[in-house]
Amino acid sequence: MRSAQFERTLKEGAEAVEAALDLLLPPGEGYPRAIHEAMRYSTLGGGKRLRGILVREAARLGGAPVDGPPGREGASEAPAPAAPGSIPLTPRVMQAAGAVGAVSAAVEMIHAYSLVHDDLPCMDDDDLRRGRPTTHKVFGEGMAVLTGDALLTRAFEVLARLPWAGVDPGAALAVTGELAVAAGTAGLIGGQVVDLESEGRLAPAGDARAAGGEAGDAKAALSYIHAHKTGALFRASLRAGAIVGGLQGDPLLWVTQYAEAFGMAFQIVDDLLDVLGDPERLGKKTGRDQEKGKLTFPALYGVEASRRMAREQVERAKAALDGFGEAGAFLRELADYVLERNQ
Repeated sequence: MRSAQFERTLKEGAEAVEAALDLLLPPGEGYPRAIHEAMRYSTLGGGKRLRGILVREAARLGGAPVDGPPGREGASEAPAPAAPGSIPLTPRVMQAAGAVGAVSAAVEMIHAYSLVHDDLPCMDDDDLRRGRPTTHKVFGEGMAVLTGDALLTRAFEVLARLPWAGVDPGAALAVTGELAVAAGTAGLIGGQVVDLESEGRLAPAGDARAAGGEAGDAKAALSYIHAHKTGALFRASLRAGAIVGGLQGDPLLWVTQYAEAFGMAFQIVDDLLDVLGDPERLGKKTGRDQEKGKLTFPALYGVEASRRMAREQVERAKAALDGFGEAGAFLRELADYVLERNQ
């Protein structure tokens, strides 16, 4: 049973990330209005905000303030470039978001971009996301492509302005690099490519023969997909927060080890929910992975073995935090929360 303190921290974290997103996304009425409305529709008003919360908690481990903007020291007052109709970020807005708030918002923008593109008919062709019609169903496919592009670009605009929020320029550069790698071919794009290439590889019975692959090859591909398509952004979120918090050496390594096990546990449970989950609670259709012959843990290992593997990853994640003592309590409980989630 989760503690009351955990529930409060989870709720407060989600609300803080949502507020940072609301502040840093372009206003819906800004010209051209359609794209800004689509960006806000795709990002605000739903989701667990786990990636943003992980930024906050890793930063907290390093002693960074997470509940308000940092001091003005080191924040540049250089003017933001502006063009007719543009919605530039400013030092005042970045200071209001705060260092941790800005990084958490950037991470969630990258995540939202990936979901918008993942839902497109040329990708997973999903009609529902978080219980609402997906972006391409509301705004059209062309606008959905542009929405994802715009969210990714806005995320890196925020990251480029981190010194205005009080982040040391060297740390800001390191954080930007972490998220660039996680969003690229060495991260979620690479994972999505292998996911697309692997579609139809499993016959209905769950063996790897449809694309001429061997079971061992299929398992290696599955590990690659999950470590990159999902795990890379979890890893970058935690490392980015840790860097903003000033963690180095062994503490940064512990956070990284936690991130890798946490990300794998999350995706194994996600695969299980597509088989066993309630569509009403999930806010999306289930059974899509099997329909498409996707590589998943239940398909390759079975449900019970997948549950056991998820538990093992959660225990690995929690053990990685031993060096933090009680300071790692929330992240340990968050790992258990991922294992128990039903939505």
